[in-house]
Amino acid sequence: MGKKLYDQEFKKTIVDLLESGKTPKELLTEYGVSLASINRWRNEFSSTTNNREDLSVLETEKQKVKALEKELKEMKLERDILKKAVSIFSKSDR
Repeated sequence: MGKKLYDQEFKKTIVDLLESGKTPKELLTEYGVSLASINRWRNEFSSTTNNREDLSVLETEKQKVKALEKELKEMKLERDILKKAVSIFSKSDR
């Protein structure tokens, strides 16, 4: 018996049906897809995969925030140094 090939859209549809509440056995009966295929597609296309992508984006955003916080800290330090310099030079002008 040959291996059946399914397109990506069909696989995503099966995963969407799983996430909407259908059981793998119902999908097996209705579409004739093996449980192993259904489980493999679930792992491949489920929203948990999207959550991994979201975590990756979140980590990138955290890195950006840290870089901006570091830059802000440096700018505040420069500002404070300039304030002190202005204060020193304005006292010497009197």
